[in-house]
Amino acid sequence: MFATAAIGKFIRWGLRVTKHGGSAFPGKIVEQIDPGFLARTLGQLPLGVVLVSGTNGKTTTTRMVASMLADLGLKVFTNPTGSNFTRGVVSALLAEVSLGGTLDADIAVLELDEAYAVHFVRQVHPRYALLLNVMRDQLDRFGEIDTTAKLLSHVAAATSGTVVLNREDPRIAALADVVPAGTQVRYFGLADGLRRYFPSDDDMTTTVSAEVQGQGGAQADAQTDSTAGTTKLPADVTLVAVGDHQATFLMDSKEHATSVKLEGVYNLYNAAAALAVARAVITDAKGGADAAALVRAASRVTPAFGRGEIIDVNGSPVELLLVKNPMGFRLSLASFDASGADTMIAINDEYADGRDMSWLWDVDFTSLRSGGVSMVSGVRAWDMALRLEYDQVPVATVEPDLEQAVDAFVAGHPGVPKHIYCTYTAMLKIRAILGRITHVADAGVGR
Repeated sequence: MFATAAIGKFIRWGLRVTKHGGSAFPGKIVEQIDPGFLARTLGQLPLGVVLVSGTNGKTTTTRMVASMLADLGLKVFTNPTGSNFTRGVVSALLAEVSLGGTLDADIAVLELDEAYAVHFVRQVHPRYALLLNVMRDQLDRFGEIDTTAKLLSHVAAATSGTVVLNREDPRIAALADVVPAGTQVRYFGLADGLRRYFPSDDDMTTTVSAEVQGQGGAQADAQTDSTAGTTKLPADVTLVAVGDHQATFLMDSKEHATSVKLEGVYNLYNAAAALAVARAVITDAKGGADAAALVRAASRVTPAFGRGEIIDVNGSPVELLLVKNPMGFRLSLASFDASGADTMIAINDEYADGRDMSWLWDVDFTSLRSGGVSMVSGVRAWDMALRLEYDQVPVATVEPDLEQAVDAFVAGHPGVPKHIYCTYTAMLKIRAILGRITHVADAGVGR
């Protein structure tokens, strides 16, 4: 209704002018005054909703899917800031709807937190769901990973068109059993020789090999025929080779090699996931999907904010690398060569980060030994410094105050590349601090 959109837009405008409040606050108010706004607005879309969820890679994969579909001619609405609760989606809608409540889009591509995805599908049944993985993450919220898998099962059970699942994650692949009759199930996967680089949570005892380093140019291939993979579950899209900003995907028995702008080897597997769901959408929308065109669209996607985002500060490229669980941190360390770069680690334990930081002890930090860590910061700075000491990683400075830490870190060694590994709330604050020093793209999350 007119009043809802007008009130929401006014609140959003006021927050941006005063630079107070978070990106989700307008959505929280609108949910209270008009609980049907979300379902009513998204119900207008002719191609429905793509829901993306899972432990790792939601924001970047959502960005990939939205960008690819737009590149292929669809009008796409998405929630670009990573505010992935239902109120975050409502806030994003308020920025796009007319005062009359009209949303000019063909399809929505939405990232949802694993728990809030359950609330979302009670209101809106997605036409497409992309379920990425289940890892230990925010144990204080979710408990054991089987609980997270159960949350995602509600999404699979509520999807009306196509569910795309990670073939290599046994808990995700098992969700095919709850998909309703009439809904298609598709998979994305890995060639056999790449599985050791992308272990599931059950494979956590395996160290991620340093051979796969996005900046080092090392190539990793399947070691077997490139059509190899889990024969029990045929994948729509299979990642068969990775390298320095390079990937090869298998679709319909044909390989497609491409360069990518995304950072980190883990995002190459996210690209396979994005390709699989984009292929399903385009096939439904246009009666078929050209694999080469899909891969070209994937090659043009740029990093999401804070996920391999590079910000120039006084001539130094400062790369923000979000970390929030052991596998994500381990894959980041394996993807970014520490030599020739300064390293900072910022660990917070706010609600959005997860209060339980015990997972840091499951990360192997030995790759940082030779160059050391220049700065450790955040609420849990001393815990992080202790963890590094156990791996014999030298730490130059521990400064819990993020503002002081960032100022000192970026001022040191002008021109030298810098990596900042940070939890979610630390990343948001670091972006705001850098925004007072240099130009930082507006991600819509305020300052």
